[in-house]
Amino acid sequence: MSKTFHAQILTPEGSLFEGDVEGVQVPGADGNFLMLYNHAPIVSTLGVGRIVIKKEDGSEIIYAVSGGFVEMNDNKLTLLAEKAEESSEIDVEEAKKLRDDAKERLRDVKNDREKAEKDLAVAQNKLKIAR
Repeated sequence: MSKTFHAQILTPEGSLFEGDVEGVQVPGADGNFLMLYNHAPIVSTLGVGRIVIKKEDGSEIIYAVSGGFVEMNDNKLTLLAEKAEESSEIDVEEAKKLRDDAKERLRDVKNDREKAEKDLAVAQNKLKIAR
């Protein structure tokens, strides 16, 4: 029997996931890392990337995430995401438009370059995960 822990993913819009899992991989600020049963306590910021939840039955749920925080303590994981979208729910056409818009804003030096770069990274991440 596999060892599981409780995981919860929250966004400003509400709860995206809650349940017992075998593992959760997240895009930490310094790279991806995987949390399993009895992981050492940790608090980390999240970057743009993907969250992979491995459920008890071996299936996986994948989310595109645009940043946030994760805490793992005493076999309880809480992930607070700025925005997160399940891979099957990503609107590819909308993500392409967001990507193209961000690229256009990057061409104009008067625009907020940092915001445009993050928007571009978020759109490209969605497209990558949706495939």
